[in-house]
Amino acid sequence: MATNVQTLLQQTQDITTRDLAGPRAPVQIPHASSENKAKVRSKYRHVAAMHSKVRPSCLSHETSETPSFVGFRNLMVLVIIVMNLRLVVENAKKYGLLITVKMNLRDTDIKTALILYALTPCHLFVAYIIERVAMENAKGVIGRRKKEDPDQSMPETEKEKKAFYYTWWWIAVAHTFNASLALLITSSVVYYHIYNPGLGMICELHAIVVWLKTCSYAFTNRDLRHAMLHPGGPESALPEMYTECPYPKNITLANLCYFWWAPTLVYQPYYPRTESIRWTFLFKRIGEVVALCVFMWLVCAQYAVPVLHNSLGGMVSLDFPSIAERLMKLSTISLIVWLAGFFALFQSFLNALAEIMRFGDRVFYEDWWNSTGLKMYWATWNKPVYHFMLRHIYSPLVGRGWSPQAASAWVFVFSGFLHELAVGVPTHSILGVAFLGMVMQLPLIACTEPLTKKDGTGKVIGNCIFWINFVFVGQPLAAMIYFFSWQAKYGDLNKMPTK
Repeated sequence: MATNVQTLLQQTQDITTRDLAGPRAPVQIPHASSENKAKVRSKYRHVAAMHSKVRPSCLSHETSETPSFVGFRNLMVLVIIVMNLRLVVENAKKYGLLITVKMNLRDTDIKTALILYALTPCHLFVAYIIERVAMENAKGVIGRRKKEDPDQSMPETEKEKKAFYYTWWWIAVAHTFNASLALLITSSVVYYHIYNPGLGMICELHAIVVWLKTCSYAFTNRDLRHAMLHPGGPESALPEMYTECPYPKNITLANLCYFWWAPTLVYQPYYPRTESIRWTFLFKRIGEVVALCVFMWLVCAQYAVPVLHNSLGGMVSLDFPSIAERLMKLSTISLIVWLAGFFALFQSFLNALAEIMRFGDRVFYEDWWNSTGLKMYWATWNKPVYHFMLRHIYSPLVGRGWSPQAASAWVFVFSGFLHELAVGVPTHSILGVAFLGMVMQLPLIACTEPLTKKDGTGKVIGNCIFWINFVFVGQPLAAMIYFFSWQAKYGDLNKMPTK
């Protein structure tokens, strides 16, 4: 009898579900006996047990299944959209349209920047000439060895060791002079002849990239040449993939040009490559770059500049509440611009460049937004620079007996120097703020690193510290200081001559 009642209830529920879904063909309900009706009625009396088990609340830690927070995520997205729309309306009412197609660029700045940008890669080709000379020297040494010792059974003489050392030293001096000249010339031209900080920063960043590539090209070929001259030695082991293009076959213009355009700062004779170019993928990435660049330009011109201008009074009078209020207002704008710039560069531009070059390894970043500490962030947000620092600075220092902590400290000092060049030179304000910002990461890393080894709350706190340092302290404060210095030195950029 109980089975009949359950069957009747299930059929009734199915019928109700079908009725809610829409009109269907008539369904014949089985005839229920008076006994079955009595059972059904007794099922829904007011004595049903609503609380029959021990259960925790949905948001309690004791719950066995974590609830989904998709609804809250949607709410936060809507709140962010509404808040920013309010800022758009407020900005339009207060300032009107501030965007100009000319972008306040002087003709002399444009011409100088184009010439400088085109000439900077010449230092890579100078490095190629130096490596050609070194290659011919190494081939000559091997040729003499084969004549004097066909079986290669004689140990290397002191004379040969000295000759190798002096050759290595002169090659290192030539590479150092060439690479340093790339930074020196660009920095001088940008500082003294390009007044627009945007154009200056593009030229300076390009020079830094060329400088890093030149250093990697020199360091790598030095080790490849050493392995060829000392086969069987402790430093002769090379990655197996390098057999695809062994030294000195890699010293060609084609190989150098590929490295010049490849989306990496680390030189290898051979890179993993894809089979073909996906043109649809390429055009999508190019479209993203263009759209995001226009978006960043609009946000900076329409929103960031007024906030920075309005912060000048508070900075002159050292009105700290006013500075804090402007800093928080600027933090939202700087975060939006930074995220758009990050996506445009690391996801769109580098993937487009990799697609053109058929470059296979496209891990240009990892999930840095989940960083539970600052060390994790610096190791995941910019993989090309991280790979360079790890391969050419950190690992060699550790291999020479430095402690990992000392090697890491030197990496941040070196990175601080590059950051100061990238920001201080274009703004004509070498204040040391960018340098100190990088060096101060060391104590912050020491504070947040223990949190990364903890589960649950510790990692959440570490992630919050990272976001506070990233959003509210670092970038907006540096932008405000450099803008104030620019205004104190040159006045309003919009009032500068355009010719």
